[in-house]
Amino acid sequence: MNKELDLIVFGATSFVGKIICRYLATEHIEPNFSWAMAARSQEKLERLRATLGCGAQHIPIIVAESFDKAALAALCDRTKVVLSTVGPYALYGEDLVKACVTSGTDYCDLTGESQWMKRMISRYSQQAKLSGARIVHACGFDSLPSDLGVKFLQQHAQARFGEPCSIIKMRVKAMAGGASGGTIASGVNAFKEAVSDPEVRAEMKDFYSLCPAVHGNSATQRHVNMEYDEDFKSWVGPFIMAGVNTRVVLRTNALLNEQYGRQFYYGEGSLTGAGDAGRKAAKRITLGTKLFSAVLMLAPLQWLALKFFLPKPGEGPSSGEQRAGFFDLRFWGRTDSGEEVRVKVTGDRDPGYGSTAKMIAQAAISMRRDVDKSQLEGGFWTPGSAFGEALLQRLETSAGLTFEVDNTTAE
Repeated sequence: MNKELDLIVFGATSFVGKIICRYLATEHIEPNFSWAMAARSQEKLERLRATLGCGAQHIPIIVAESFDKAALAALCDRTKVVLSTVGPYALYGEDLVKACVTSGTDYCDLTGESQWMKRMISRYSQQAKLSGARIVHACGFDSLPSDLGVKFLQQHAQARFGEPCSIIKMRVKAMAGGASGGTIASGVNAFKEAVSDPEVRAEMKDFYSLCPAVHGNSATQRHVNMEYDEDFKSWVGPFIMAGVNTRVVLRTNALLNEQYGRQFYYGEGSLTGAGDAGRKAAKRITLGTKLFSAVLMLAPLQWLALKFFLPKPGEGPSSGEQRAGFFDLRFWGRTDSGEEVRVKVTGDRDPGYGSTAKMIAQAAISMRRDVDKSQLEGGFWTPGSAFGEALLQRLETSAGLTFEVDNTTAE
């Protein structure tokens, strides 16, 4: 079938969808690249297009709802890649994944809902292999910087020492940015599923839940709580995205036939500094994380938080807050022979929205432009197993990210 479009942004009028469309229309105009905006409201799509400037009036508008199977099938028939922002994906995402898998259309999204990823992999993996659809979840802040940061570190370990690192730690050195109502809604739904479904609860305790049933990594994984990290000379607290990021990184290792090793450990945390001040900050983060989890697990507290304190769907950081935001991630790895590698990954906008929008846009473009069907067959992939050097270059050139070898010692 001759598809007319390179990309469709589905959920274009969502909070992050608008940022993606502005980026594609005004900040990064990919040459000879046709794309369209899709959402459920014609009026909102037209209003969005009007804000993108005179040069955007040629961008096609497509009306389609998340549960309209015929509209989703027609949408997939028109494009080579679909980029979806419509979450919570566990509530609104499955029919679009199924349509892409059925039609052989490539797909990427922003989900951090590991329980939903697990279901999609289980239900549609074989069909994706047959149709040739490449499905790549978690192409935003969760989990692209973690996944590609680990891959970048491992490539340098192999080049320098001839062996991979069997232990890698990622530590958040600094970050700034707000949360949106959509992200909060996804987290709330995941906790609701865990409360009501014992199978989901078990999956959330299993670091290898996204790996194929048969895989070769048998290292013991663990949660990072309050502790002193000798390798970073700093106290460390938990990082809220560690759960999904760790599962994605471990799946990447499995899909790459254990290139990182069969005893590969990966863990994430947040640096809080040395001394008593660092210890107290780590304690505050640990207690805050536990409190937030408790709020989401208990229905009355959840209702109060959503009603009075947390942002609602469609709400999020202002454009000024997005531009003022940033992130700085530090990775440390050690090989079996004791050699160490440090790298850092940074972004120039708030991680959840300003940077995320640029990441997934470039991932979708890279899927269309750089990842040939002969290089990557149909199936469910991760950023680290699907993308290579071409995406890293795009992210550094056009998305404000940096991937650097860090020659400093622990900070």
